[in-house]
Amino acid sequence: MENFGAYIIITRPTLSYQTIAEQCVTLGVKMLQLREKHLSDKELIRVGKLIRSITKGSQTSFVINDRADIAAICEADYLHLGQDDMTIADARRIVGDMRIGLSTHSVEQAQQALLQMPDYIGFGPIYPTNAKAIPDKPVGTQQLEQVLSFANVPVVAIGGIFPENLQSVIDAGAKNVALVRHFMQKTDFANRVNQINAQLNSK
Repeated sequence: MENFGAYIIITRPTLSYQTIAEQCVTLGVKMLQLREKHLSDKELIRVGKLIRSITKGSQTSFVINDRADIAAICEADYLHLGQDDMTIADARRIVGDMRIGLSTHSVEQAQQALLQMPDYIGFGPIYPTNAKAIPDKPVGTQQLEQVLSFANVPVVAIGGIFPENLQSVIDAGAKNVALVRHFMQKTDFANRVNQINAQLNSK
């Protein structure tokens, strides 16, 4: 099972899209997701194609959030679906054999998600977060540990994770984590990615 380490999600970044994509490629980041729900389709495609041009041929896989049509247009490596999005089976009609990830917010959802045979699942929010307009209930590290015990694909822990509580997520067994605000709302992006990966790899 391949693990990703720091899973980067671009959403309202302080730095430019180009800078983040270039730094991810330089740092060897394995997963870079574009999640910008406020952009128009035209702008989302423009940004997606820009990021794809930077990541193509590198070890950084490009992920488009929610939109199977735009993932296909931008020739992304992955499509990431949420619980309210189309099913993986329906998405396949648009993206073909593109790899697909699926968000989950409970142990039961994780179990059901695995029946759809995703390439990875997201699980969270681990801790309280205001990253969404209507936040999901925190699942905590005990449920994370439970999901990790039966998941046969990589699990990305997400939601309310910061350096201050990251160790508890790692202690639960997580090998893949997404820290959205910690990466997006600062300018020392490269240093932060290196620090998180070093902590993930220290165990």
